[in-house]
Amino acid sequence: MPGVSLLVFTSAGCTGCRWARRALPGMGLSVDRLCWIDAGRNGGLVERYDVFHLPALFVVRDGLFLGALQARLSLAELSAALERALLESGEELP
Repeated sequence: MPGVSLLVFTSAGCTGCRWARRALPGMGLSVDRLCWIDAGRNGGLVERYDVFHLPALFVVRDGLFLGALQARLSLAELSAALERALLESGEELP
């Protein structure tokens, strides 16, 4: 897909995931789309992306993998981490 996608791995039983589902859409992050992935139903993707904690966020731009976002779920920290990720050249998706 063209543009910037934020892949968000979540789980129904995860408190932080429920908070992320409510908060992320209204944060105004500079992404074209949020892609929600249910970790409980997508074990193959969890393994491919090496997801170790939830929620887990990954950046993809124009079909290239830019990496994981390592930040607390606040607008300031996510925006800064996103800016750093967008400086990367990217690689093939896992």
